[in-house]
Amino acid sequence: MEMVIKAGFTTLWFGNYKEIMTIPNIDFGSKKLIVGIGSALVDILAREDDVFLGKIGAAKGGMNLVEQIVIDNAVKLLSDDHIIVPGGSACNTAIGVARLGSPSRFVGKLCDDDFGEIFRNGLNKNGVSPLLLDSPLPTGRVLSVITPDAQRSMLTYLGASSETIPGDVTSDWFDNVAIAHIEGYLLFNPDLMMAILKEAKKHGTKISLDLASFTVVESSIDILEKIVDDYVDILIANEDEAEAFTGFKNEDKAIDALSKLADIAVLKVGKRGSYIAHNGKIIRINPKGSGDAVDTTGAGDLWAAGFLHGLVSGKTLEESGEIGSACGYEVCRVIGASIPDEGWKRITGSF
Repeated sequence: MEMVIKAGFTTLWFGNYKEIMTIPNIDFGSKKLIVGIGSALVDILAREDDVFLGKIGAAKGGMNLVEQIVIDNAVKLLSDDHIIVPGGSACNTAIGVARLGSPSRFVGKLCDDDFGEIFRNGLNKNGVSPLLLDSPLPTGRVLSVITPDAQRSMLTYLGASSETIPGDVTSDWFDNVAIAHIEGYLLFNPDLMMAILKEAKKHGTKISLDLASFTVVESSIDILEKIVDDYVDILIANEDEAEAFTGFKNEDKAIDALSKLADIAVLKVGKRGSYIAHNGKIIRINPKGSGDAVDTTGAGDLWAAGFLHGLVSGKTLEESGEIGSACGYEVCRVIGASIPDEGWKRITGSF
């Protein structure tokens, strides 16, 4: 397959077929702001093996909600030093968007404690406009265990972020917002999710939903299809999440099923790249780099950052996917979801 880029369009040529399919870029008018909405969490990053996952009861490659004491006890069992950094799926995306040069906002709830200060400082340092709500509960945290195969498995204490309620959702969350990027973890609070979706639509904001984890999809399958069908404009999933949602392990069948539910559907398939579907047409995005990864933490979040930044910057879907792929690659070269300055320079210097 050969791809040819023309002004505002991606043209796909399939083998010897004469059919040409064009996929235009998406017009957001004067709006450029992307808001990430999700849990304000601090990541505790550690390297361990699969045996350790069994000890702490973590599902390999998944996410389990736990109480704070479970994470505290698990941290005591760590064999190596660990890193503490700002995190949370939508926060990672918001930071990536800002580092790429697009205006970015993050909405979440935290506590005025040490972890809360780490989180606030992380947003400010990276140029993200904070819209943070206060809670008396401790700031949420995630123990993210990276195994030798670069997979990450998470135990999550939502803490203050779990206190966000539908009544907290206000119009200023969506003022002048082009895209609201919502993390799938909010599906654990369906009333809050619905309040966010309805308010975003009221403002004419495009909605991007990252399915977050196959465990989230499995727990929310009863409401997820209706939510996606009624509200979501951009649906982002990895292969495990897509299989849990559609029932298809086959990549072609999975992206086809996803494409029927949202205007733009994305299927990320790790070191094999990604697919983007729109208007019944599918683009294959090749991966960057060799496919070797130090840590996959934040790979999907940063892919989304690059993709959404591309969309609001007037890039074609393919160009946006290429930026997403570059961001996903760079974050896999380091521990954690923070791309270092030299990584951002490589990305911005290529597009």
